[in-house]
Amino acid sequence: MPWIIDARTSNSRLVPIIAPLAAVIVTVVSGLVLMSFLGVEPGKALYQLFIAPLSTAFNVSEVLLKATPLLLIAQGLAIGFRAKIWNIGAEGQLILGAIGGSLLPIWFNDSQNVLMLPAMIVVGTCCGMAWAAIAAALRTRFNANEILVTLMLNSIALQLLYYLVAGPLRDPFGFNFPQSALFPDVAMLPTLFGGARVNAGLFVAIGLSLVAWFFVERSMVGYKLQVGGVAPHAARYAGFSEKRAVWLSLLIGGAAAGMAGVFEVAGPLGQLQRVVSPGYGFAAIIVAFLGGLNAIGILFAAFFMAVIYVGGDIAQASAGVPYAVNSVLQGILLITYIAARLFVDYRVRPRRAISTMAVS
Repeated sequence: MPWIIDARTSNSRLVPIIAPLAAVIVTVVSGLVLMSFLGVEPGKALYQLFIAPLSTAFNVSEVLLKATPLLLIAQGLAIGFRAKIWNIGAEGQLILGAIGGSLLPIWFNDSQNVLMLPAMIVVGTCCGMAWAAIAAALRTRFNANEILVTLMLNSIALQLLYYLVAGPLRDPFGFNFPQSALFPDVAMLPTLFGGARVNAGLFVAIGLSLVAWFFVERSMVGYKLQVGGVAPHAARYAGFSEKRAVWLSLLIGGAAAGMAGVFEVAGPLGQLQRVVSPGYGFAAIIVAFLGGLNAIGILFAAFFMAVIYVGGDIAQASAGVPYAVNSVLQGILLITYIAARLFVDYRVRPRRAISTMAVS
């Protein structure tokens, strides 16, 4: 039976939270079912995945640590997504930011200059922007699809990282391991609590979230980007530049991802390694949509995604659950959110029912 999908003309004020809430509930239930299939009792699975990450101060600090890059990247991506500029290359931009930010502490490993960390952040952020600029240039000059370009640039960035840590940037005293020398203290982000790994990057991410909210909701540039995404023809008629929107959206996303890469190597890692990110660039896409592309909603979405990361680590260590459970739950979260938004934003009705209504 064919179906008709009609856009809803009016919605309740609760609509913005219905889809994320439904996605979270289905993800929790799916996690319990999945863990049961893996031989873990439902009660124990619920505790390991969603309660244990919040059960101790150390676990909470780990959640906040993982929420930092997710929050930072998602805020940058959301600005572009609202303008219908689809940056899928945050993972590669994060890697380039990590590489760029690592150059100073590697080349000046004995330095005690207090300006090293700020310089690392600037260089890493610029490297992330430069990597995103490749996609922007190809989109505006040759009309290349930014989804495909940014996605493929992820693989190039990863191979570049492998080459550098195994060659030019490898620690000569590191017993041939593919990693750089450890960074000096002046190149490390200060931690917030004794014995915990969460660092000052969290405050930066929260502060930039407020900046993102103001940019989207209160600035003329943010308004132009939104109009360009919702009504591109109206935006062109009003004189808003589509090319400027592409450049601005991709550069903001690249800057946020590049900064997140610096925070990783200058935070929990303390050096440049083959594995800089466990997939934060891809997970941040889910965070951005789960938060409704809203700066405040993304705060909560990043925290929930970080709980999944830490819960998966705990389940792996205590019950031998495969690490792939994290990716499965992230996929369920995204698919459920998309499905929920379909029913929230549209009415799905069988054609027969519409025909009957028309006859009557």
